[in-house]
Amino acid sequence: MGVRKPEDTRSFALCAHGGAGKTSLAEAMLFDNGNITRMGSVQNGNTVSDFQSEEQKRNISISTSLMTLERKGKTFYILDAPGYADFTGEMSAAIRVADTAVILVSSVGGIEVQTSKAWEYAEHHNAPVSFVISKMDRENADFDKVLADIKSQFSNNALPVFLPIGSADKFTGVVDVLKGKAYMYKPDGSGKFTESEVPADMVSSCESAKEALIEAAVEMDDALMEKYLEGESISDSDLERTFKQAVAKRRIMPVAALSSTMNIGVPQFMDFIADYFPSPVDIGAVEGAEPKVDAPFSALCFKILADAFVGKLSFMRVYSGKLSSEGSNIYNLNQGEDERISSFKLMTGKDGKDVKEVIAGDIVAIPKLQSARVGHTLTTKGGFSTQFKPIEFPKPVYSVAVIAKSRADEDKLGNAISRILEEDCSLTFEKNPETRDNVLSGMGDMHIDIVLAKMKERYGVELDTKTPQVPYRETIRKMSEAQGKHKKQSGGHGQYGDVYIRYRPLERGAGFEFIDSVVGGAVPRNFIPAVEKGLREYMTAGPLAGFPVVDFSAELYYGSYHDVDSSEMSFKLATRLSFRKGIMDANPVLLEPVMDVEVTVPERFMGDVMGDFNSRRGRIMGMEGHGKLQVVKAQCPLAEMFRYAIILRSMTSGEGSFSMEYSHYEEVPGDIAKKVIAAHKKEDEDEE
Repeated sequence: MGVRKPEDTRSFALCAHGGAGKTSLAEAMLFDNGNITRMGSVQNGNTVSDFQSEEQKRNISISTSLMTLERKGKTFYILDAPGYADFTGEMSAAIRVADTAVILVSSVGGIEVQTSKAWEYAEHHNAPVSFVISKMDRENADFDKVLADIKSQFSNNALPVFLPIGSADKFTGVVDVLKGKAYMYKPDGSGKFTESEVPADMVSSCESAKEALIEAAVEMDDALMEKYLEGESISDSDLERTFKQAVAKRRIMPVAALSSTMNIGVPQFMDFIADYFPSPVDIGAVEGAEPKVDAPFSALCFKILADAFVGKLSFMRVYSGKLSSEGSNIYNLNQGEDERISSFKLMTGKDGKDVKEVIAGDIVAIPKLQSARVGHTLTTKGGFSTQFKPIEFPKPVYSVAVIAKSRADEDKLGNAISRILEEDCSLTFEKNPETRDNVLSGMGDMHIDIVLAKMKERYGVELDTKTPQVPYRETIRKMSEAQGKHKKQSGGHGQYGDVYIRYRPLERGAGFEFIDSVVGGAVPRNFIPAVEKGLREYMTAGPLAGFPVVDFSAELYYGSYHDVDSSEMSFKLATRLSFRKGIMDANPVLLEPVMDVEVTVPERFMGDVMGDFNSRRGRIMGMEGHGKLQVVKAQCPLAEMFRYAIILRSMTSGEGSFSMEYSHYEEVPGDIAKKVIAAHKKEDEDEE
C-alpha cells in the first residue's frame, strides 16, 4: 500500500433502517472499484459483507462488517452496520469509530425508525453525516419528497450534491452538482457510464443546488464570504477547501441519489467520498488523541469476532500514532496487560490482508488478542495514558430463561456464553438468585434466536428456552405478633427456644429491619443473633408463595429459655415458627416489579400502542413528539412485558422500538395474585 498518511484515510459507517440497501451499496462499491469481479446480492446470500451463516440464511446483516479498499489514493474503511432494531448496538459502535455516518434512506420507504436511530447516534457523537437516497430505480421512488423529509426531520444542512436523472424505470443517471456534469448509465448493472452535459430540464435545479452548496461552504471562511457577498467568483481550490471543512463541521450534509442494485451513481459517490469526506486530520483530536503518526499510539477496540479459521479477531480504530507488528507489543490500558502482536489485518468481509504497520485513522483487526474487550483502550506501555470513553450499547429489552438440554450442554454452557458475550455487548446473561433462572437477555426474539443458533453451531451447546419467572416478592400490610416455641426432648440434652416477635410493615423499598427490645434477659444476649440470622434466612422464602419477604420490621420483645436445652439452633427453629405464623397473620400480599417503558413509534400507531398498554395493566405517564415519531412513556408490570418486543414489532410492522428499565415494586391485584400463588404451589407439589 506504499507510504500511507492519516490525511488519506476515509472511514464511514453505512447506516439505515433494515432493507434500505446498505449491504448492496457496499457490494457495488467493491465491484466498481475492481475489488470483486461480480456483484453478489443479499437475496442470494453471497455478498462480501454478509458472510456469517445466520446472515446468509436470513438475508439480513446481524453484525457490522468491515471492507477496505483503495480509491484515488485514499484508503476507504467501510463499516456496514445492521439496520434492524435487534442489532442497533452494532450501529452505535460503528458510528462511534467512523469519521462519517452515511445514512441511507429508501426513496420509496422514506424515513423509518432505525433511520432516526442512526441520526440520533450521529448527533450524539457529533459525527459528520452524508445522506444517500437509495433505490431510485424502484417504483414510486420520490427523491424530492424524501429530501424534504430529511430536511424537516433532521437538518436543513442536508444539501444535494447529486441529483437523479429520472426515477423508477426511467432512472438513467445522476447529475454532479459541483461539477455541472451528467453521468448516463447502461441499464445492465455494469456500472458503465458516459459523461455528458446536464439535461436542459435540470439546468435550473442544478444551478440552485450548487448555489446552496457554495453559500454553505463560504460560511467557513470570513474572507471568502465577503468576496461571495460582493459578487466575486470563488476559485475551485477555495471552494474545495471550504466545502471539506463544511462537511467535517456538519454545516453541509451531502445528499446523493443512486441505485446500488442497478449500479447507477455509485462510482460518482465514491469519488465524492475520496474528495470531500473528512480525514482523521480534518476531524481533529479525539479525547486527547492527536491524529498524527508521531503521536503516542492509541486505539479503541470496538468489536470482537470469533472466526472459525483465524480464531478471535479484535477490531480496533487507531486514533493516534503508529505501530509495527514486527516485534511489538500492545498494551491494554483497561486491563494493565501487555501482549505480543502476531499481525494486523485489513479486513474485507471475512478475508484479511496482513500489513506490518498501522497508523492513525486505520481500522484493522488483530488476531488472537486475549485481553481485549469491546471498549478497551489499546496503546503501548508508557505511551497514551487516557482511557477512551466506553462505547454505549442499548439495554436489553427481551429475555428468555435458558435450560441446557443435557448434562454435556450444561458443562459447556459457561465457556460458550462467555465467548458470545465478548462479541455481543447488547447481550446479558445472569443467574437470577431469586428465581434460579439462567436469564439470557437481548434486543428481541430474532437476536436471541441467532445467539442460540451460534451457540449450537460454534460450541455444540443446545439450549431450550422458556419465559423467565417474575421475581415476585412478598410483604405485609398490617402489624402482627407471633410466638414461636421449639421444644424437643429425646434423651440427653433436649432442644428449647421460645421467642415473641412483633411484625410491622415498612414503606416500599425499605428492606428489612431487626429490632432487639428484649429486657430482663428473657432471651439471653448470646442467642439474639441467632434469631436475627434465622429471620434473614427464612425471609428469602415467604409463607405466601415462597418469594422473598421485604419491607418489614421484626421486633424481638420477649421469650424464654432453658439453662441446659437452649442453643442457637433451637432459637433459629423457634424463630421460623414465629415468622411463618406472624407473616400470615399480618395480611401478606404479593409484590411485582414495575418497569419504566419508552416506546418510539410513528404517530399513526399511537392509538394501538396506548390501547395495548391498557390491556397490559400499564399506565401512560406522558407523550413527546419527535418529528413524525411519538415517544410514549409508560409504566407496566414486568410480567406483562416479556414478549413485548415481538408484540410491538407485529403491531407497528417493525417500525416501533422501545427501551425499558426497572422502576419499583407494586402490589399485585388480588385475582392475579391468586393465580400466581396457585401456580407456585403446584410447582412445589410437582417437584415433590
